[in-house]
Amino acid sequence: MNHIERILNEFPFIVLDGGLATELEKAGHNLKDRLWSAKILAEKPEAILNVHRSYLEAGADCIITSSYQATVKGFVSAGYSESEAVRLIKLSVKLAEDAVEQYIERFADTARPAPFVASSAGCYGAFLADGSEYSGNYKLSLKEYKDFHRERVDILAEAGSDFIAFETFPNVDEGVAVSELMQQYPDIHYWIVFTASDEKHISHGELFSDCVRELNGKRNLAGIGINCSRPEYISPLLGEVNSFAKQPLVVYPNSGERFDIGCTCWTDESSKADFALLTKEWYSLGARIIGGCCRTGPEDIRRISTYRTGLIKE
Repeated sequence: MNHIERILNEFPFIVLDGGLATELEKAGHNLKDRLWSAKILAEKPEAILNVHRSYLEAGADCIITSSYQATVKGFVSAGYSESEAVRLIKLSVKLAEDAVEQYIERFADTARPAPFVASSAGCYGAFLADGSEYSGNYKLSLKEYKDFHRERVDILAEAGSDFIAFETFPNVDEGVAVSELMQQYPDIHYWIVFTASDEKHISHGELFSDCVRELNGKRNLAGIGINCSRPEYISPLLGEVNSFAKQPLVVYPNSGERFDIGCTCWTDESSKADFALLTKEWYSLGARIIGGCCRTGPEDIRRISTYRTGLIKE
């Protein structure tokens, strides 16, 4: 289902959730592992459910699953069986769906959209677990990209996913491969979001505007944009594409810190971004799906949601 179209028919923009790993770390979970937040699927899945709930209560319309770094090969390399890997990937979908169902049962709020689940599928660089999603220092053939993503898409589809978030892509080739792959799944809508290196380019060096032109009009592509990048890059990037993008523009930056590939950790002070002010700016530049990524939390999402409430009342 195209949940984006459904919601935008009635509301100014869609509110996404924020950082999952950030909240898990705040709760005391050690994510220094090649599986990152996906390891919590096996260790303490209720912790993931709790984070999903917190974002729904903060005003999120979309919950992104904990499957970003969850692949069969990744789980197997960490000592799990293939069947257990498949079970855990499917569990990521169930946890998000359970959180949405529980929220709807507890809070019947007709002033906001019925929330939906977007199943996360990280780029190939996320599977490498070396920060490559922020550099693009890998290259596969189109067939290899398709084969890598197909396995997880099949599992997510079996789990009932009807919407997939392809996240933190550093190069355009992987995005093109996914857009071709998804032609085989006519009942699933999706978005593709890239990481940015500056105000014009994605991490591997391609112009973001070229990425949008390359993907414009692809079947079932329900959104295109930028995630897990510095907030100050977002407005210039939107300005590069908002005049010709055919899909709704998606933005969910991090808090402004830099991911250091050497230590696989976040460095620098966060930008202390005011997501209420930034949301106003991004919305004016055409963003229609807005949220946060790493190092953002429920309070940031609450500010985004509050801004939308103000728009509705105007």
